[in-house]
Amino acid sequence: MRRTLRVILIVLAVFVVLVLVAPFLIPVNQFRPTIEEKASAALGRKVDVGNLSLSLFTGSLAADNLSIADDPKYSKSPFLTAKSVKVGVELLPLIMSKDLKITGITIDSPEVTLIRSAGGEWNYSSFGASAAKSQAKQPSGNEFTVQKLALTNGRINIGSTSSQKRSIYDKVNLTASNVSLTTQFPVTLTAALPGGGDLKLDGTVGPLDEANTALTPVNAKLTINNLNLATTGFLDPSAGLGGMLDLNATIASQKGEAHVGGNAKLSKALLVAGGSPASVPVNVSFNTRYDLRKNAGVLEPSTLKIGNAVAHLSGTYEVPADSIVVHIKVEGENLPAKDLEAFLPALGVNMPSGASLQGGTLNTHLEVSGPTDKLVTSGNVGMFNAKLAHFDLGSKLTTISNLVGVKTGSDLDIEKMTTDLHMSPNGLQTQNINAIVPSLGTLVGSGTIDAKNNLDFKMAATLKNAIGGAAGAAGSAATGAASNALGGLLGKVTGGAAGNTAGGILGGCKNASGGGPTIPFQIKGTTKDPKFIPDVGGVAAGMLKSQLGCFGGGAQSKASPQQQQQPNPNNPIDAIGGLFKKKKP
Repeated sequence: MRRTLRVILIVLAVFVVLVLVAPFLIPVNQFRPTIEEKASAALGRKVDVGNLSLSLFTGSLAADNLSIADDPKYSKSPFLTAKSVKVGVELLPLIMSKDLKITGITIDSPEVTLIRSAGGEWNYSSFGASAAKSQAKQPSGNEFTVQKLALTNGRINIGSTSSQKRSIYDKVNLTASNVSLTTQFPVTLTAALPGGGDLKLDGTVGPLDEANTALTPVNAKLTINNLNLATTGFLDPSAGLGGMLDLNATIASQKGEAHVGGNAKLSKALLVAGGSPASVPVNVSFNTRYDLRKNAGVLEPSTLKIGNAVAHLSGTYEVPADSIVVHIKVEGENLPAKDLEAFLPALGVNMPSGASLQGGTLNTHLEVSGPTDKLVTSGNVGMFNAKLAHFDLGSKLTTISNLVGVKTGSDLDIEKMTTDLHMSPNGLQTQNINAIVPSLGTLVGSGTIDAKNNLDFKMAATLKNAIGGAAGAAGSAATGAASNALGGLLGKVTGGAAGNTAGGILGGCKNASGGGPTIPFQIKGTTKDPKFIPDVGGVAAGMLKSQLGCFGGGAQSKASPQQQQQPNPNNPIDAIGGLFKKKKP
């Protein structure tokens, strides 16, 4: 027993001595040229490794640094650098016959720079392509293979030849097994995203495309969590735009065409300066076809969902070197207006304080175009049979309601409201607003909401018959009533006589179209606190000109444009309206 124990101790001692002494006895640096040569041939780039050391415990060679050259068309700086690299080897062949057989490669803290040219090619497009072509012609068993390849705690810098700006991805970890240039092999990639969030790609890659590495087939699942778009360049952070993206997608590329489909969720969206993050997410189910050679793709019929509101998407996109440019159509019919209300702040639109949308539907026909960091949306939107609860338009039109007796109630019913719109990161513009409000009449106009959420709208309300009739009756009550009603706005400027004349006109005339008078006004303030301001000159001119049907309006309408522009001092309409025109300096 003692003898057996003694033998075991001697063997252990010899093993320890061997482990400690052998690395100093084996001149491992003599393998450095072989390693550099094989790696350079496999990658098609010059590879340099630092001083080598041998560890029998781990069965690996270690180099204190690693550098892989870039394609000289892109940069003179290295494509990859690393603080250290470990190369797993088979020990017996190495010790007994000095034969180097690599089993694995682990690169620690690498920094990789990916650069794209104006033509769309990447600096890794030629990576390993020549070796893949030559090995495809060699007999089986002679090709370059690695049982395990790993990159740990790396950094990737992505940019273009036309800009010094780089997007940085940290904590990059990659593992691949049975790596070969001529066969398919599994890969898992994880990374921390700029501004927070993380990415994971899990699937298979290969065989390496012999002409362009960027066209190598990929079949993988891509998962992105909590990507802050304001930090990626997809949206313009200088304008305060942003949002948080979650993505689950599948990628299948073959022969230069990639099919990408899945689901994306955009939370806390902010799409115009002056807006505020939406409190509801946008969910998109998408399918795209992407041409890797042309760097352009097609968005096949997809859906966009906010609550129960579902719109349909289709279009095209291009991916030039520095951005993504889209041309997307958004079509929606009978979208529940209430479901869209919580998303409106992202577009710079807020409900008036205390008010909310109740019921109604929305139709949209929009085109979204331009770079993703400066998107422009144009088209038309219509809202039908909606109610703006807890919003008394009549009380907002205080000055005007004193004149014409507008009463709309505590809730505003909207039978129809349509407009053409143009939205950019700087704000929202609307044209051809046309609204039918049963309690008031019709509203037309246009305006803007700027980056500070300020309103600047010029509107005109044509009152319905009942209200118009009340205004006419008030005017026919003779001079005192007219002076009280109209004189409040006009008396200080025109005097009682003009007020009496205006009252007589209102009392004795009907709108040529059969409706009531037309009242021009402005909307200032913000969407949360709109201010309705009467257009002093416009109120008089608008109300009087709406009565042209009983003052020779028909004859005037047949006159030439030049004749129509000339005021007639004998016409009370022109005489009174002219009193409110600003004098030229």
